[in-house]
Amino acid sequence: MAEDKSITALVTAEQRGAYTVRVEGAELPAVIAGKLTGEAGSRLDLPVVGDDVAVSLHDGGAKAVIHGVLPRRSLLLRIGLGKDGDAQPLAANIDKVFIVMGMDGNYNIARLERVLTAAWDSGALPVVVLTKKDLCPEAELAGRLEAAGLAAPGARVLCVSSLSGDGVAAVEAELAGGLRCCFVGSSGAGKSTLLNRLAGREAALTGAVREDDSRGRHTTSSRQLYILPCGGQVIDTPGIREFGVAYAADGLETSFSDISALAASCRFKDCSHTGEPGCAVAAAVEAKTLPAERLLNYHKLRRETERHEQVTDLKKRLEAKRKQKNFGRMARDITQKKRRLRGG
Repeated sequence: MAEDKSITALVTAEQRGAYTVRVEGAELPAVIAGKLTGEAGSRLDLPVVGDDVAVSLHDGGAKAVIHGVLPRRSLLLRIGLGKDGDAQPLAANIDKVFIVMGMDGNYNIARLERVLTAAWDSGALPVVVLTKKDLCPEAELAGRLEAAGLAAPGARVLCVSSLSGDGVAAVEAELAGGLRCCFVGSSGAGKSTLLNRLAGREAALTGAVREDDSRGRHTTSSRQLYILPCGGQVIDTPGIREFGVAYAADGLETSFSDISALAASCRFKDCSHTGEPGCAVAAAVEAKTLPAERLLNYHKLRRETERHEQVTDLKKRLEAKRKQKNFGRMARDITQKKRRLRGG
């Protein structure tokens, strides 16, 4: 393969700015071209696992340089933990988002609703996978399954035991046909154990889980794409303890479609469901057909989304103002140079 010739590659791994790409069946180390880094307006303009990218090959085809990111058909985002709160891409060009949650102490409906909002907004189809079925008390199993189903309208909910293999075939069926998916969940949810079961080998490291809070160590420290025997592709992501939603207005309405449906019967079209007369949502909570906790989480996520959108709009206005100021300064410099050339 000739060097410096631009070809298309698939990003298969990322760890602290170091990448791996697949080119014509070969896995190559890759770096980002300085021009791409310099022109990037945010992290969203840089490659993420699952991206198709334009690369050139160097050192006799032994390594690659990434020059551009091709258009994406889907992108899963979360808000970073830094003070800027910028959107952080987790995986690109995915067909499904598998939200993995343990049926032990890892079980958390509010967190599930939060990740579902981002999953719907990504453009991919969410699938809820409840792991560690063998660790859930038999008397609580049905109730937890029902609660997860109510929290995930429109999404399929699967329950598995990665150790015994119970329910794993249903996950394989969701991956069939060469679909590209990603696993998302908190540390200790069982993502790596499930991935190893699907791969039929120790593809990902697993770690011990603390008995007191069912949390695990971050054994997955990078994002990596795995090709499974069933033909599907899985992007494994590090365990996430906090998941902020970004640009998720559409995802919020889809994830809470039951509340949106109830809102259509409210007396006022602009009902905020916070105490207005004739509120159908409040009536459903009072009748116990809608969990009060679900409405509270809906309000919390809506406030978070609106706050993030306001910050993003402010950043855009400040950036536009900065560019306008720089342009004005450049125009003045050009005018002054012309005057000096004319002897004025």
